[in-house]
Amino acid sequence: MDISKVHPELQPIAKRTPRLEFNKSNLWLMRLLMSVTPAGKIPQDVVTENILIPAESDGDKIRLRVYKPKVARENSPVLLWLHGGGFVVGRPEQDDVCCAYYVQELGLTVVSVAYRYAPKYPFPVGLHDAYAALKWVVSQARELGIDPKRIAIGGQSAGGGLAAALVQLAYDRQEFNVALQLLIYPMLDDKTVLRPEIDDSNNITWTQKSNKFGWESYLGTACGTKDVPAYAVPARREDLSNLPPAWIGVGSLDVFHNEDLEYAKRLQASGVEVELVVVEGAFHGFDVFDVQLNVVQGFRKSQVAALKKYLF
Repeated sequence: MDISKVHPELQPIAKRTPRLEFNKSNLWLMRLLMSVTPAGKIPQDVVTENILIPAESDGDKIRLRVYKPKVARENSPVLLWLHGGGFVVGRPEQDDVCCAYYVQELGLTVVSVAYRYAPKYPFPVGLHDAYAALKWVVSQARELGIDPKRIAIGGQSAGGGLAAALVQLAYDRQEFNVALQLLIYPMLDDKTVLRPEIDDSNNITWTQKSNKFGWESYLGTACGTKDVPAYAVPARREDLSNLPPAWIGVGSLDVFHNEDLEYAKRLQASGVEVELVVVEGAFHGFDVFDVQLNVVQGFRKSQVAALKKYLF
């Protein structure tokens, strides 16, 4: 690790955090550690509720975690949220602090999806779960007190990639209007695994080895194959025109840096309005360690500004 390349505020975190790599052998341990890691404290002015809805394709249930202001506004916008975890781990509670922050700052409703993940549930299960959640949110708009015409879809990491795929699917089906896609260091392109020029020596949370494991678990095949199903790899979509506006944020040291910049440029070239935020010296997931850091607060305030712009 070349610590001099890391943002000064993030250097203490990089020094004390062990480098993690996900693989078939330790996946059970990673899931166990995540399940026992306490969620962040939710502010008193934000209330949460867990709701079970039916999956589209089978008899399973999907858990949704709903975050709302204690004094809710009628007809408020809604953010459908997809957590990260490389398509192989994760749960809504890991983003309690983040989702509560959006609620506090904007007074909107956040619905986080506990989608099923690989390798037990490879593509397209997670995407179908996310679409079922979107469909449920719109169908329950009156009960939720939200405006079905003001929907944003967002997520972090693999959740950001899933959000991008969900936006593409929603556009093609023309069932719902999405006002914004909020893509936080999204996992968009399996071909990144094949790029030897990418230096991930400063990544402590998600490396190229983890990336390969995540994509192959999700796709059920090797990375970079010629043909992949539609929506499985968002960056592989050829026509990006007419998609909703996008906010895309990523650190310069993130393994997803290049693919995120390329996706942003392709969206812009297709006529889609894009705000791209690159945080110099930031590694993957830098914003979840200490929300009080100036570099993290600036990153999150930019997201709030985008949500405010397109939803209000």
